[in-house]
Amino acid sequence: MARTRPATQRGAADEALIRTLYEQHGGALLAYAIRLTGDRAAAEDAVQETLIRAWRNPEALTEARGSVRSWLLTVERNLITDRFRAKAARPAEVAEVSEQSATVPVQRDHAEGVVEALVMTEALEQLSPEHRDVLRSIYFQQLSVAEAAEQLGVPAGTVKSRAHYALRALKRSYAGKAGTLKEVAV
Repeated sequence: MARTRPATQRGAADEALIRTLYEQHGGALLAYAIRLTGDRAAAEDAVQETLIRAWRNPEALTEARGSVRSWLLTVERNLITDRFRAKAARPAEVAEVSEQSATVPVQRDHAEGVVEALVMTEALEQLSPEHRDVLRSIYFQQLSVAEAAEQLGVPAGTVKSRAHYALRALKRSYAGKAGTLKEVAV
């Protein structure tokens, strides 16, 4: 029957093993982990986990099985690789909602705006080229009536008149199509 050592002797031997490993290889393990992770805190965690693995597998720490440092560095590299893979496989973390961010209004769905823009574009295409040019000059290019008149080569009164009739036609065309779209949506 094999005798086991008392727990106090085993604990002291385990502590001595880890201390010795850390004294001999801790600096190299930390430097290697920092190089792989770029983060000192993550590197320290990797060194700690590597030493725990060494403590759990003392049979691997004999020179007869190969270099102890090589085994430790390989274990550390595998741990870091596993952490990167696990992190990459998980969805991105979402921050908790704070009271301040809870008061920020949620943006509405932009689909309705897209439909309105399409309807407006189609309505603009129904206008005569003269009316469409006046609206583009005044509303899209934000020119004054005088600037639009100069650009289009017509009197300012003509720009005002065309804008009035163009808006009236656009309003009729747009209202009819928007009403139809809302009926379809319901």
